[in-house]
Amino acid sequence: MSQTMNRKDFFRQIVEERRSIRKYDPNVKIPHEELEEMVTLATRAPSSTNLQPWKFVIIDSAEGKDKLLPLAGYNSTQVTTSSAIVAVFADTESVENLEEIYSKSVELGIMPQEVKERQVKQISAGYQTISRKQKLDVALVDNGLVSMLFMLTAKAYGYDTNPIGGYDKIHIAETFGLDKERYVPVMIIAVGKAAEEGYSSYRLPVDSVVEWH
Repeated sequence: MSQTMNRKDFFRQIVEERRSIRKYDPNVKIPHEELEEMVTLATRAPSSTNLQPWKFVIIDSAEGKDKLLPLAGYNSTQVTTSSAIVAVFADTESVENLEEIYSKSVELGIMPQEVKERQVKQISAGYQTISRKQKLDVALVDNGLVSMLFMLTAKAYGYDTNPIGGYDKIHIAETFGLDKERYVPVMIIAVGKAAEEGYSSYRLPVDSVVEWH
């Protein structure tokens, strides 16, 4: 960020310049360290009771892309030209991470022990009373948040993205070694250096989508 650009202007630029890019420079390879940084920042997204119900599969090898291509439908160009495809899955059993997350919060001084014990007890009990569909409904909201934050982070790092919903959701988890009953595909995100201009798009005016009460 330049010295003359304040935080608000910088963020506005990131948001307004983000486009869905379908063709990338295949010669640009994003280092694993950078991809990990972007995912780390994206996981600052909020989640219900901080269970962080997301799983990322990053596909950037030739072998991985060969496995993904038959599942990609009309999105083969994104797969073949992007630096990586980030497959985002909703974890319907993220409650298994509850003890680790809350214990670490105590260790880091974020949460008192007595609060941790109360919260873990309440969340565990509540989780046992809801259906898989209810768990998934919550996880899908959280995964939408983390996916959008990843795309904005990638733009801030100088890369472009394309969120993709048109792919084989039935087989993708198993194809990449995940339990399909636990991990539900949300979207795949192409990320790389744009090789074409993204299309501008019209947004409805604020007064048509906002009500004040």
